[in-house]
Amino acid sequence: MLEQPEKGTKSLVDGSLKKDGKLEPTHPSLNAEKTVAVSPAEHSPWTIEQSEELYRINGWGDPYFSINAAGHVTVSPRGDRGGSLDLYELVNALRQRNLNLPLLIRFSDILEDRIERLNAAFAKAIARYNYGGVYKGVFPVKCNQQRHLVEDLVRFGRPHQFGLEAGSKPELMIALATLKTPGALLICNGYKDREYIEMAILAQQLGRTAIVVLEQIEEVDIVIQASSELGIHPVVGVRAKLSSKGIGRWGTSAGDRAKFGLTIPEILTTVEKLRAAGMLDSLQLLHYHIGSQISSIAVVKDAIREASQIYVELAKLGATMKYLDVGGGLGVDYDGSKTNFYASKNYNVQNYANDIVAEVKEACTERKLPVPTLISESGRAIASHQSVLVFDVLGTSDAPTSPPESLQAGEHLIVQNLYETYQSISVENYQEMYHDATQFKEEAISLFNFGYLSLPERARAERLYWSCCEKILNIVRQQEYVPDDLEDLEKIMASIYYVNLSVFQSAPDSWAIDQLFPIMPIHRLTEEPTKRATLADLTCDSDGKIDQFIDLYDVKHVLELHPIKPGDPYYLGMFLNGAYQEIMGNLHNLFGDTNAVHIALTPNGYRIDHVVKGDTMTEVLGYVQYDSEDLVESIRQQTEQALQEKRITLQESQLLLQNYERSLSRYTYLSA
Repeated sequence: MLEQPEKGTKSLVDGSLKKDGKLEPTHPSLNAEKTVAVSPAEHSPWTIEQSEELYRINGWGDPYFSINAAGHVTVSPRGDRGGSLDLYELVNALRQRNLNLPLLIRFSDILEDRIERLNAAFAKAIARYNYGGVYKGVFPVKCNQQRHLVEDLVRFGRPHQFGLEAGSKPELMIALATLKTPGALLICNGYKDREYIEMAILAQQLGRTAIVVLEQIEEVDIVIQASSELGIHPVVGVRAKLSSKGIGRWGTSAGDRAKFGLTIPEILTTVEKLRAAGMLDSLQLLHYHIGSQISSIAVVKDAIREASQIYVELAKLGATMKYLDVGGGLGVDYDGSKTNFYASKNYNVQNYANDIVAEVKEACTERKLPVPTLISESGRAIASHQSVLVFDVLGTSDAPTSPPESLQAGEHLIVQNLYETYQSISVENYQEMYHDATQFKEEAISLFNFGYLSLPERARAERLYWSCCEKILNIVRQQEYVPDDLEDLEKIMASIYYVNLSVFQSAPDSWAIDQLFPIMPIHRLTEEPTKRATLADLTCDSDGKIDQFIDLYDVKHVLELHPIKPGDPYYLGMFLNGAYQEIMGNLHNLFGDTNAVHIALTPNGYRIDHVVKGDTMTEVLGYVQYDSEDLVESIRQQTEQALQEKRITLQESQLLLQNYERSLSRYTYLSA
């Protein structure tokens, strides 16, 4: 069984792990925390190429994101087919339209391009292997249920007969109302009750090709009974629990104890039940799913090999097999390393299509069976790239690292020791001096706790300690190898950049499952980013932070950013977050949905197709059963009582009420 690669085990050669779980040296450093790509001591002019390398944009962003000569991130919504937008200028133009940050920008042309690339890859594989069938993809609605996106997806998918997959009854209702493409497939997955199954069967009467995928053995009897009572012969499939295991955090989606699907004995029971009911010809599809974000092509190969054999065996048992649904799992290269690391993938879309087509054809040829229509449910690979979340930095917090004042006569011994430590730090002894400084700081705290050190003396000691750390860190950044006991120094000394967003609302996977998303400034990329920072969001929660960032060799815990210029906005972008994040976001601290816009490329620039305003305070309060009028009335009564008791003036009371009522109609995030 392939396990999720540990952090720091990405192979840059073939995407595989070494036997001992470690990389052989291919670079002076194997750990991003041990070597910082940018040295503040370097004085050569900073270049765009250095920013490209630092933020890995050519790895994860190709062909949609790059950096222009002005040092701004550009978006090429049609990939390498031409046309681009300056993201920084676009954000400023949108802000002039009173669309405040954080702002989710969806590029509809990227969505169209992703669909075309996926279909083109399968078309090329089908031609290459002389495959006698076709490919008909479906988009799993669960990845992003937003109406405008689903409608765009159906429209862009029409030339390819691209369909939808529903994993629940509400998603089935979306799909039934939205998918009107002749010949497109509607795959009906998830837990099903009688009503769900009846709607799916009746959809055939509307001209839909709806396939009910049996995932629980109890569903077989419901389908048989509903079919008999409705007098409609349904198309059904079975979801198999493969023994082939996935990889990474979703590896348990397959196997005997997977949440969904039928075991091989249960599939045989299903076949016999359908045969007894005279409905074996209804069984036309085999479906499997081995997890989301499959990072290794070897897992894809193992799964399709097993599934192909199940498919041909079902046909041998008399089922009228026509479709093979390989489920989701087509990965996204979030860190641009092109490895089997969980935030990457060691294959491209064409490799994926080739392996599926070749394996299915071989299995069917051996049994002299017609090949099936191939289906994939590639949601993440289609939806991730099309949206960018842009947010601004509200402020920063830095360790007090200014050069220490000269030692004064009569200062406490612990202060003297720290000052002497600072003065003694050099390339030859920086490791020893770090331990000395840490020990003296701990002694200072102990002395303070027992009353032997005053508050000003403790402050002086702490400032000296941080100055020591800063001096040592500047030496560490120049070293090819960093001792283990100094690995965390970069993170300890990192600035905190306070950003205008809620991680829980806009990037819940970053908080919940340590998902990595590329994050970088969208401007000032001709300047050297001399700060090292973690990001803290607006919520009053210690988990409301981002301190894991993409890197070539490892996950790094600081992000290189620019110093904040007073009065100038500083914009960051989070990329590849178009799948799952919007719908899974929650209302922690009642920060609601962000503003969202849909941008389409035009010959003259761009067009704003849709503006979806983010939640107001009234709306999020309504989600938790507060009525805004009742709240205003409560404040009014309290101000009247305070007026009578002369605790507030009439002018103050009116200002409070005006601010209160005005706030209820406004965005839940902070305005510049």
